[in-house]
Amino acid sequence: MINVGVIGFGYWGPNLVRNFMANSATNVCCVADRDASKLARVAALYPSTRTVQDAADLINAPDVDAVIIATPVHTHFDLAMAALQAGKHVLVEKPMASSAEQAEIMIAEATKRSLVLMVDHTFVYTGAVRKMQELIDKPEFGPVRYYDSTRVNLGLFQPDVNVLWDLAVHDLSIMSYIIKEKPQMVSATGRSQMAGQPEYVGFLTVFFENVIAHINVNWLSPVKIRRTLVGGSNQMIVYDDLEMSEKIKLYDKGIQVTETPDDVRKLLISYRTGDLWVPKISDAEALGVEVSHFANCIEGIETPITGGEEGLLMVKILEAANLSLESNGAPVKL
Repeated sequence: MINVGVIGFGYWGPNLVRNFMANSATNVCCVADRDASKLARVAALYPSTRTVQDAADLINAPDVDAVIIATPVHTHFDLAMAALQAGKHVLVEKPMASSAEQAEIMIAEATKRSLVLMVDHTFVYTGAVRKMQELIDKPEFGPVRYYDSTRVNLGLFQPDVNVLWDLAVHDLSIMSYIIKEKPQMVSATGRSQMAGQPEYVGFLTVFFENVIAHINVNWLSPVKIRRTLVGGSNQMIVYDDLEMSEKIKLYDKGIQVTETPDDVRKLLISYRTGDLWVPKISDAEALGVEVSHFANCIEGIETPITGGEEGLLMVKILEAANLSLESNGAPVKL
């Protein structure tokens, strides 16, 4: 049995505690939060789990094998480093750190101590995203040409990060999982409510050698939209996370570009329309799948899918996006 301690029982913490409690390989022995009222909720729901207000008490507890960090981004580095230095495995919320430099230090510490460092990119563990990867990997889909996503809602404004760090990181993790190329360059634009405040709307473009990805995120939308388009040379996918039963739709549509025999510089484009297919996807809770994977990684059965290096790449893209925002969208190389 792997004993875990969860730091933070705010928005996401309760989901983490519930899933770690439900897994037969793990047990939540301790929860830390500065808010006594939140700890009272823990005590009511899980009487056998002890609670502490000081995260250091959890990190240094001898019965804690792994530390789960569900706190604001600016706290991730100090908490994760303290946990790693105490010999604990770590699962940290996204983004894993406030800077690439911090992320690299965390990775080095985990490697030195042979500990698991994993980032909670939950969408990678959803049945929908895994089905997308499965479809895209098939030859009939053809090479990926573009990734286009809209993730907007009238949402919770974050005080310490802009909307790209809060929402676009979801799409960056999905994009990285299904696109096999490494990103080369980033361009970003956005707006904030007032000078010095985090941007509430953002448009991020990520350039690959053969793929272009565009992500639209917004905390100030009157409607909630969670829709992604992935275009291949032969087939196309529409992923709507708000759909209850048909999250993934595969369109057998595409174009064919041919050269005419009489003029090699003149191109002909023909359109091909085929069937629409709605594949069955797993309805297992993504966080439950991720918890099982984390436990298996600690046991040495699996290697982290969303490990430190993957988390580092997300932070590098977001850092580049911040630089581009400051330059009104000027491209920044990775």
